[in-house]
Amino acid sequence: MINIAILGFGVVGSGVAEVLKQNADSITQKLSGEKINIKYILDKRTFPDHELGDRVTTDFEKIVSDPEIVMIVETMGGSHPAYDFSKQAICAGKNVVTSNKEVVANYGTELLELAKSHSVNYLFEASVGGGIPIIRPMWECLAANKIQSVTGILNGTTNFILTKMIEEGMDFDEALSLAQCLGYAEANPAADVEGMDTCRKICILASLAFGTAIDPKNVHCEGITKISSEDVAAAETLGYSIKLLGKAEKRAEGTYIITAPHLVGYDNPMSGVRDVYNAITVCGNAVGDVMFYGRGAGKLPTASAVVSDIIDIARVCKEPMTWTFSDEDTCMDHKNAPVRFFVRTNDPNAKDYFAGCVFCDCEDGTYAFITDEDTEFKLSEKLNNISVLSAIRVL
Repeated sequence: MINIAILGFGVVGSGVAEVLKQNADSITQKLSGEKINIKYILDKRTFPDHELGDRVTTDFEKIVSDPEIVMIVETMGGSHPAYDFSKQAICAGKNVVTSNKEVVANYGTELLELAKSHSVNYLFEASVGGGIPIIRPMWECLAANKIQSVTGILNGTTNFILTKMIEEGMDFDEALSLAQCLGYAEANPAADVEGMDTCRKICILASLAFGTAIDPKNVHCEGITKISSEDVAAAETLGYSIKLLGKAEKRAEGTYIITAPHLVGYDNPMSGVRDVYNAITVCGNAVGDVMFYGRGAGKLPTASAVVSDIIDIARVCKEPMTWTFSDEDTCMDHKNAPVRFFVRTNDPNAKDYFAGCVFCDCEDGTYAFITDEDTEFKLSEKLNNISVLSAIRVL
C-alpha cells in the first residue's frame, strides 16, 4: 500500500482522486500489485457527500508527521501556503508532486535542491502543459540533445479568446466574456490575459531546458488585452494568425526569453492550434523540432499528468530533475534580439520610413506591413517616427 495525501480538493485535487479510482486496476498493475491509497485530504471545506469525505482534515501537521505518508500531492494553487507546505513535506522526507506553476516558477530551484538533499522527489509534470507530457520528455526522451529553443502556446484561455477573434470576428471583450461564461476564464482573468501564466510556464521550461533558473521577474511579459479585431483581420490578410507565445532561445549573449503575442504564419502548425488547446515546440540540436499538442488545462487532463508523477515516484524515480541557481540574471535584454514586427498604422509617412516593406490596405482604411529583421531596439526607434496603431512580433 502506497499512502498519499492530497492538499487542496478543488478541480485538480478531486480530479486526481477520480483518475486514481477510475484507473485503479491498470495503475495497480503498473506498480506490480501495489495500490495507491488516499489517506488524507487537506481542505478547509468538508465533503460529506463524497466517498472520501472521511479523509478530509484541516491539520497539515497531522499529515506531515504521519510516517505512513510517503507522498504529498499539492494542488492548492497560489504561492502560500502551498510553497510552505511543500518545503515542510520535503524536509520531513516526503516526496512531493505538484500542478502549481506559480510555486515551481518562483521556488522550483530551492525545492529541487531541497528534495535532492533529502533523497526525495519533487515532480511537476502538470505545472506547464496540463495534460500534455512535456517535462519528462524534455528531461528524459530528449536527454541526448542540447535544447536550442522552446516555443509554446501555453495558456488555453488566451488561445480560446484569440480563436474566437480570428474565426468569428469577436472583439477582445466579447471573446473574454464568452470564455468566462464557459468556465475557461476566471472572474479575474488577469493572470491569463496579461500573460503572467504563460510567463511562469516558459520560465519553468527554459530552466529545465538550459539548466539555469530563470526568474519570471526578469522576463518581458505582454498579454493580449491590446489585440484588436482589426489586428486579427490584417494579420489574416497577410497569411498569419495571432498567438500568445512563450519563447525561450539559447544564444551566445544569454537566454532570449519573452512572453508576448506573435504573428504565426499559416505554414507553421502552431497557427492552427485552436480553442483551449496548447502546443509546445522543442528544438534540439540532434532531433530538430519536436511538437507536443493537447489540452493544456482541465480537470482530468491535468489530473492525468499529476497521477503520472505519482506513478513515477512509486516506481522509484530515476535521476531527479534539477537546474542550478545563478546570482546573475542570465536573460539577455530582449530589445537586443533580432525580430520582425507586424505593424498596423494610419500614417501615410510609414511608406517613406519603411520603403522596402510590402504594404497591405486594410478594410478599415489603415495600412499593415511586416518590417525587415533588426534588433527590437532599433525597430522601436524607427517606429517612433510614425503613428502606430499596433506592433506585434512575428515568429
